[in-house]
Amino acid sequence: MCRFIAYIGKPIFANELLLKPKNSLMRQSYHALESEMTVNGDGFGIGWYNHFRRKEPALFRSIRPAWNDENLSYNASMIKTNCLLAHIRAATQGGVSIQNSHPFQFKEFLMMQNGGIQDFGKIKRRLINRLDDEIFQWIQGQTDTQYIFALFLTIAGEMKRIKDKLSFDDLSICLSQTFGEIEKMKEEVHNDEPSLYNLVLTNGKAMIATRYSTRPELETRSLHIASHAKCYTCSNGFLKLDPETEDDKAILISSEVLTEDKAHWIEVPENQCIMVEEDLSVDIKPLI
Repeated sequence: MCRFIAYIGKPIFANELLLKPKNSLMRQSYHALESEMTVNGDGFGIGWYNHFRRKEPALFRSIRPAWNDENLSYNASMIKTNCLLAHIRAATQGGVSIQNSHPFQFKEFLMMQNGGIQDFGKIKRRLINRLDDEIFQWIQGQTDTQYIFALFLTIAGEMKRIKDKLSFDDLSICLSQTFGEIEKMKEEVHNDEPSLYNLVLTNGKAMIATRYSTRPELETRSLHIASHAKCYTCSNGFLKLDPETEDDKAILISSEVLTEDKAHWIEVPENQCIMVEEDLSVDIKPLI
């Protein structure tokens, strides 16, 4: 049961989110508070953007536990970005390897997930047969997340051949279609186990996040959003959210609440989609 953080908004140093809070992502790697599995020690990854350099994100992934990686501790205070995805892993599908560590990158996109498809092996061949050749060649690891991402990219590519440019609303439709096609594949092999899709997708300028379970009465994952802030600063282990101004906003999406004061946070309802537009306006709506 993995944990993650996604940030977009005013440029921030990565250590303000990853290391300093009392319930930081680093702490969640050995003592998660909102998860049955408290240890997430099967590697970690961070992806971030610098659009002055290139549209594709930077990516740093490791098979070491986040609590035991000096490179993360040493370099997080040097990474400043307007968009950051960070993930700590508790391995389910696929072994502990760099290729299986989130987030995953394809061109300008990053994606990470907390959840997955139970008994994924039963539909893996069907899913592979559905993929675009270029997208299939992109896959390097064994996690179900990479195949979910690959199916999404295939569906988005098909839509792009009809529409020259895809909006993030279009991409949310592609995500819904991805989940729907996977469920049809599961039906074909009589797999009625829950699938969980707490995931984040971004191009560094806008962001989509989902909290989705095919059987939420049996199994679900926590997800929270703090969106009414202009910046996030950490002092003495407490992450503080300053009131936003019109031209200075920030959005924080997290598996777990990071701040002492929970008033700024909203628990994302089950089977909902968070849409963060380029102007950082936020819409939470049911997945179509």
